[in-house]
Amino acid sequence: MHRTALGAPSVDPLLFDGDAVLRRAGAGEGRTFILGPDGGYDHHLNRFLRDLENWGVRSENSRIAYSTDVMLYCRFLHESRGGKSIWNTDGADLRAYKTVRLRGSGPGNVSAATWNRSIAALDKWVQWSLYEELLPAEPFRYVDKTVVSPQGPKRVRVNADAEPEVPRQPIRFLSHEDFMLWRDVGLRGLLPDGSPDVRWRGRNGERNALFADLLVCTGMRLGEAASLLTTELPPVNDRRLIGDITVSAAVAKRGRARTVYVRPRVARDLHHYVGMERDELVQRRRVQGVYEAAADRLAVRRANRHALTIERGTSWAYSRISAADRARLVQVDGQGAVAAPLSLWLGENGLPLRSTTWQSIFQRANERCSVFELDFDVHPHTLRHTFAVHMLGLLLRQTVRALGMREDRRFTHAEVKRLLIGNPLRKLQLLLGHRHEATVYTYLDVLDEAQEIVLAALGDWDEQAAAFERIRLETEEDQ
Repeated sequence: MHRTALGAPSVDPLLFDGDAVLRRAGAGEGRTFILGPDGGYDHHLNRFLRDLENWGVRSENSRIAYSTDVMLYCRFLHESRGGKSIWNTDGADLRAYKTVRLRGSGPGNVSAATWNRSIAALDKWVQWSLYEELLPAEPFRYVDKTVVSPQGPKRVRVNADAEPEVPRQPIRFLSHEDFMLWRDVGLRGLLPDGSPDVRWRGRNGERNALFADLLVCTGMRLGEAASLLTTELPPVNDRRLIGDITVSAAVAKRGRARTVYVRPRVARDLHHYVGMERDELVQRRRVQGVYEAAADRLAVRRANRHALTIERGTSWAYSRISAADRARLVQVDGQGAVAAPLSLWLGENGLPLRSTTWQSIFQRANERCSVFELDFDVHPHTLRHTFAVHMLGLLLRQTVRALGMREDRRFTHAEVKRLLIGNPLRKLQLLLGHRHEATVYTYLDVLDEAQEIVLAALGDWDEQAAAFERIRLETEEDQ
């Protein structure tokens, strides 16, 4: 599997504008495509990869995962099924692939959840191919099954080779102390005791630590935080106790925009990064002509926290600007000279950082921690779980305090359940941008592991429950 790179030098001179051809074909910057073992380009298969977004796979990470799953299946067919093409595959091929990937041993073995994602990718290919009349019939076997959805039981059609039940993996999150230790040692290059490490040769430690701070205090997904623009940052002044950031529908999962909140210290650090470290980098790269050389840039004349105006005078709301287009935005002055990219997070080359680069940064932080025998396996999504668990504990404590202030009235059991469970989980659902409230129920399972946050809340909870029980018994005795 490969990715397009607009503006990259050609091995051999072309007699046409290669970038323009890629753009007309819908193959923008970073678009995945598959080449056969002989270097051949399957037009229909790669058109399917380009159409994934129109078929409901809107997350860039999901599109990359689906493309990888399809590529691996094509490789299996070629290497283990006699050079077979995916267009000639059948159920026997899929069952053989399942035996190797799910039941086999060795580094190629995958979990049931990963296998089901592979099935989802192949099912999407089948649906698209049938719609495009590229397949005469379904190559795999499907069965009807009753599943429980948020709207109740319903019948669905599923691939017979999908795993029926995938055990829920335990949620991984960090205590506040562990997060600080991982961040300072892994990202900032300090020693475990907090002192400087004279052997540290890493770069951009403060930028990387700030990115981790943003994830852990807002619960943003990797793609959401990585695609932020400088103009979307909350202003910092003495009247604002906390900063708000609108997660654009164009970059949020399933297009569900929401507002997240940034602690004042993190908001100030973000503005300090923009005004100091990032600005110095931009000035150096601008002198070197990095931004003028970008052929696919989108020039921006004016911008505020909600929309921008591009060079042609067209207003463009952030809610409609995709992550790929955000990476192309550059601010220009009155003469059309490039001032700076609008992407918040820039690499050493002065260009926007990809989500995959952040994943590599986190992996290197884990490896550095292991040198000091600190056992961490932190990924960007780990910090989202960390935010969720800690925030739920704090919301529960807040709710318990609110109950304590209302001791003059009596609560039914239903009211107690709503105050202690419903409202905090609804708030957490909105902060995380989940579609259904039930999705956040899983965080209740790990509250007992976050004792430093919820111990007081659970103690108050027990006291309130005992008080309500005494009231009920006294009422029954009076009657």
